[in-house]
Amino acid sequence: MEPEKKSNGALVGSIIIIIILIAGGIYVWQSNVQKVLEQKKFQEENVIPADTTELNTLEQDLNTTDTNVDVDVNSIN
Repeated sequence: MEPEKKSNGALVGSIIIIIILIAGGIYVWQSNVQKVLEQKKFQEENVIPADTTELNTLEQDLNTTDTNVDVDVNSIN
């Protein structure tokens, strides 16, 4: 009787598949990170000074508005 030969083909194939999956995962992850960075850059470029001045004037109006209506809750009854 001949001794059985051990085959490492399945192990090598599994290792190759795992390496391919890891490389694909890293590629997808890097492309997602790049998209997020591009979106942040685009959003930063879209802020114009006119928007900030309008927001500042609205905030000043809000601060100067008198919200005290001097209504006595007991007198309503």
